[in-house]
Amino acid sequence: MATVPCSCGAPHLVLRRANFWVRSPGTRDAPTLRVKRGGATACSTSFPSLGRVGWHRREGNASLLSFGATSEGFSVSGNGDAPAAASDPSQAISGLLPFVVAATAVAALGNPATFSWVSKEYYAPALGGIMLSIGIRLSIDDFALVFKRPLPLSIGFIAQYILKPLLGLLIARAFKAPPSFYAGFILTCCVAGAQLSSYASFLSEGDVALSILLTSCSTISSVAVTPLLTGLLIGSVVPVDGVAMSKSILQVVLLPVTLGLLLNTYAKSVVNIIQPIMPFVAMFCTSLCIGSPLAINRNQILSSDGFLLLLPIVAFHIVAFTLGYWFAKLPFWRQEEPVCRTISLCTGMQSSTLAGLLATQFLGSSHAVPPACSVVVMAIMGLSLASFWGNGSRIRDIPLLFLPSTQSDVGS
Repeated sequence: MATVPCSCGAPHLVLRRANFWVRSPGTRDAPTLRVKRGGATACSTSFPSLGRVGWHRREGNASLLSFGATSEGFSVSGNGDAPAAASDPSQAISGLLPFVVAATAVAALGNPATFSWVSKEYYAPALGGIMLSIGIRLSIDDFALVFKRPLPLSIGFIAQYILKPLLGLLIARAFKAPPSFYAGFILTCCVAGAQLSSYASFLSEGDVALSILLTSCSTISSVAVTPLLTGLLIGSVVPVDGVAMSKSILQVVLLPVTLGLLLNTYAKSVVNIIQPIMPFVAMFCTSLCIGSPLAINRNQILSSDGFLLLLPIVAFHIVAFTLGYWFAKLPFWRQEEPVCRTISLCTGMQSSTLAGLLATQFLGSSHAVPPACSVVVMAIMGLSLASFWGNGSRIRDIPLLFLPSTQSDVGS
């Protein structure tokens, strides 16, 4: 790595790599690096991307300049003025969640006694623990950013609460989801974004601040929006008590998040004590919320109806990730790559644990199976997609993965 002068008079970073073009995943004004054999020079020093810090990382003999994350963590704020959160071990712990989810599914289906003891009375405290872990990472200043970034938040909200429920309805009818799982599947498509999507956005070099704000706003608004959508889409199939559902969401979602927010604002010393253990609490609670419905409904899941349920769930998440990305890419939105990646992940990853709780309380235990299966699918698919993007790949590069590489390609 070296620096060379440019016509603007400022030194620029030289990257020693093979021939390719690299565009920073920042804003439209961020520089494009033209990388030649032997070196490359960034032709601009303007990096107006909100809340991003450039840092160098090594890949073999190459030095890469990345944006959207620091070598130590990621920015929680959406602009340079707002406070940024340094990373902590919780980010590494979050990376273990897909493995915990997969292990929970195997244990619940292989030995139901492992989780069959978890009754629905435990669901609310477990979900409250997950929501508290979200709240202690928020501050009042974070919500002020909503007014500074209304467009990307609005796009994400539309994708979350309009496109995704309609997509779920179409897929459920197209795949003829079994009646015992139909209402639970639709409910899964009507809940807020998942906490895990923020970690996925970090891995993908997306807009982490947007992900955190979008997840927080959709979680709080779920008190009114989720019962409304559920009543509209499945009220004719299964009676839905919207008022009771709103009260339940208020108790297990809004109150813990508000408590965490207040603690983080007025009792930092308490947060400093409990924050290191909250990732473990959230992981344990997630495991309980997934394992219980899988264990209790094991026979149905392993039946032909269970196989018929898996197809629409996989199809739903694949299309949701794709739809979220290209919806944000529409020309009249003019959103940049990090925002499109973030909205894709927030659209494809929803709070299925909340859907499982609501299904258990208002629809019946069998309807909690789709949310439990959804957690497994979305965690694996979402973090795989995030890693794909984080490794420098792009959506339009996917066809190239299936083409044989030749020596001439390297030297071209």
